[in-house]
Amino acid sequence: MSKLLTRELIAEQAAIVEAPRKRHEVDRTFELPKGLYAATVALYLGFLAIMATGMSSPGLIIPMAIFTVFIVAGFGIPAIWTRLAPQSASKQMSFAQLRRDGISTLTGRLPAKDAAVQMLILPVIIFCWGIATITIAALVR
Repeated sequence: MSKLLTRELIAEQAAIVEAPRKRHEVDRTFELPKGLYAATVALYLGFLAIMATGMSSPGLIIPMAIFTVFIVAGFGIPAIWTRLAPQSASKQMSFAQLRRDGISTLTGRLPAKDAAVQMLILPVIIFCWGIATITIAALVR
């Protein structure tokens, strides 16, 4: 049944090695394709460009520059963070993979179209709001 094994007996017969260190795998991909993030940045910067051209005023130069820096930093710093060491085996999802598999969210799996709509709806609304605001301002003047 059971047998008492002394440390000396174990040391003679067993190869004692240090326990392997489990490397922590860090996923810094943000999962969705880069194109969706690029579209988000383009829509936000497009809103600022529309507002800067439609409401051009010397007093708005500094605020618009600050907003632009915030948007670029808000998306640029995480983009840099994804490339930091240690290197990860995880890769960002491609559009083909998103179309094929969709993406898992807290409310369930979303197909590619729904994920893109969910991600881009706010930037598109803000961009359209800028167009509407400039159109109204042009008609009132």
